[in-house]
Amino acid sequence: MGSRFLTAPYPSALLVAIAILVATHPLHSQTSNASRGASQFQVGSSLEATADPPVPRPSTTPCVVTLLTNQAFENFTNPTYSYTPPAECPGPWAKVVFTGDFSIQPGVQFDRTGQLFLGDVNIYFGTTAQPLETLTNTWHVERDLTDYSPLFKTPQAGFASLGNIVGADGLNSIIFGTFKLEFYPANFINPAPKTADLVLPLPDNGSGSVALNATNPELTQTFTLPANVEGAYLDVIAQSQNEEEQWFLCLPNSIASTLGDCGNTGFRQVDVSIDGQQAGVAPVFPWIYTGGVDPGLWIPIPGVQTLNLLPYRVDLTPFAGLLSNGQPHAIGVTVYNAFEYFSTVATLLIYEDHGSQQVTGAVTENTLTVPSPVVVNNVTLNSSGLGGGAVSVTSAQNFTIAGYVNTSHGRVSTRIDENVHFSNAQNVTNTATSFAQSAVQSSTVNAKTTTRTGPLAVTKETNVSYPFSVKFVETLETNGDIDQTSKVDQNFERDEADTIDGYPLLRSSVLNQVSSGDTAVFVPSATGYSLGPNTGQSSQQTYIFKDSLGDCYSRTLTAAANKLTGVADQKECRGRFPW
Repeated sequence: MGSRFLTAPYPSALLVAIAILVATHPLHSQTSNASRGASQFQVGSSLEATADPPVPRPSTTPCVVTLLTNQAFENFTNPTYSYTPPAECPGPWAKVVFTGDFSIQPGVQFDRTGQLFLGDVNIYFGTTAQPLETLTNTWHVERDLTDYSPLFKTPQAGFASLGNIVGADGLNSIIFGTFKLEFYPANFINPAPKTADLVLPLPDNGSGSVALNATNPELTQTFTLPANVEGAYLDVIAQSQNEEEQWFLCLPNSIASTLGDCGNTGFRQVDVSIDGQQAGVAPVFPWIYTGGVDPGLWIPIPGVQTLNLLPYRVDLTPFAGLLSNGQPHAIGVTVYNAFEYFSTVATLLIYEDHGSQQVTGAVTENTLTVPSPVVVNNVTLNSSGLGGGAVSVTSAQNFTIAGYVNTSHGRVSTRIDENVHFSNAQNVTNTATSFAQSAVQSSTVNAKTTTRTGPLAVTKETNVSYPFSVKFVETLETNGDIDQTSKVDQNFERDEADTIDGYPLLRSSVLNQVSSGDTAVFVPSATGYSLGPNTGQSSQQTYIFKDSLGDCYSRTLTAAANKLTGVADQKECRGRFPW
């Protein structure tokens, strides 16, 4: 993308709260993540390798339900399956885990988008690895679906969506997948956490994800919900596709088409609404797929979350009183600036007041408005499109959303104070024989959610940050080849802190970082350009989790010349308390 040469396909309450947090915390009293999955790595191999930890498991023995086995994906037909809850593990469950095991035949193939749905609810969303030249490539993904537990209590149908072309345009690699659900029974040591009472899909029509663009800007679903809603959340995944697959390199419309780039600037954001009123914001992570920028960058270590896109959860609890009024309400999801296009799914999670059939309440404050980004364009081009310069886009939203609901256990008030900041600064240089583009991007969400029940106030502070940079330089050689040197740094950072009446309860942090560089050669062919050899490839992924309970996970992978060179476990956890 971006090239004119290439067109790339208080004490008692405090103690109770601490006990609950310790029991339900994702790593506490669970199997060590440091050892789980370590056997998957083969130093010296080009097989897919990620430092991400597996989902922590309880100590109970799971029941495993297989959804599809060794399913071949070689066309755009969506294979279906029938799900039946495990009779041996009827629930409640301490944990529900989705697992996917993929393989792709050696040969030639694009990266593909894969999704799995059960009862129209998305339970997996990811992209695929590129095939290797002579070796079958394999990878494993997992997702914690415990919050979705009600979804799995009844028999229902599901389907997989992973469109793939085999036998045309030189594409010959079939992708295979095996998908399972693991159900871990709860016991005294592994209690069942509080989960949603209703899990509702957007959309609910069995068509899978929805493409959001300029002509179809919004995904909406109308619900008439129970009259006792106490909490509501929306899980959102908006995956960039087609012309704006690398949206962070998009430019203002005034120069985009001249430079062969995507338009609408380099700013994207998910906006959530209820009955047309702004209700929440979700940042879009700058995912890069295994064919993105330069495929050589991502062998054997893919980008952050590339194989397993994680949803962003938007808290809609201030609207619980409104949603309980017995009237239909439309939940809307838009991607600001989307044009071609974002594949989007969302899941509404409803928590009910089990002590009451009817609650009342209202939204008392909402200062959220649509974003108003600021663009500064200093790119100068001549009549031939040659030239360059700097261009930036920034956005800042500081807002409060508050509401209350009268429940069987008193009035519960929720206040969300949130600061959302985005910046994307690019430089572009276009000459007769070279094209260079770089972007330095920052996306942060700082949210403070205060829930008050009577005199008791519980506060959660969540800070999410996506620092990101990308740079590539393309040079047109005298023999017609194009040399491209690329460098990418991706970061996912999330810090959380819980307090109750000012007493600290739990603090945790996650860092997932991938840095990769490569030089590739694109060779002229009858259909355009084909990817030639690459040189100088090196990459590293570091994943670190730690919390104030003493849990710590750390893994660093390194690679060079497209082969795994090292695995370092617990490097950030040794010899000291992890916080």
